Amino acid sequence: MSSMRRWIPGLLVVLLAACAQQADTQGPVEPRADAYCELDGMTLADYPGPKGQISYADGRTAYFCDTLELLSMLLHPEQVRALKGAYTQDMAHADWDHPHGHWTDATKAYYVRGSHRSGSMGPTLASFAERADAEAFARQFGGEVLSYAQITPDMVRLDGGAGGDMGM
Repeated sequence: MSSMRRWIPGLLVVLLAACAQQADTQGPVEPRADAYCELDGMTLADYPGPKGQISYADGRTAYFCDTLELLSMLLHPEQVRALKGAYTQDMAHADWDHPHGHWTDATKAYYVRGSHRSGSMGPTLASFAERADAEAFARQFGGEVLSYAQITPDMVRLDGGAGGDMGM
């Protein structure tokens, strides 16, 4: 029993360190069924199209009912806050009408702008983990494929601007 008492404190240190490392590298968190959008209070589950989430450095996760809202938060300088990660859904694998799971890094994703598919707020940017999947979607539903680096703040305005509507 006394030998067990000697290694328990060491084991606790190892376990706590592993938990801390896991918390630092935690990826996307699947929203609860009643999760709401950070910007407009809409319930995520009630609307089609890709969702987004930002994991902030303070441990808080904010959810967005549309990629336009997510990307607007990431690309507008007045919205800058320390974050751990930003995620959107890979629509090559998620159901458009009831998206669940299939999260991918929003800054590494490919987006289709100007398609005929609508999100929670109308025109949206469909998100994909792989460029080939984004290109296939664009062939089927229209639009242009963009990397995250190609998206400008003007493309994700939330004031009723062009968003995914390339016909303006």
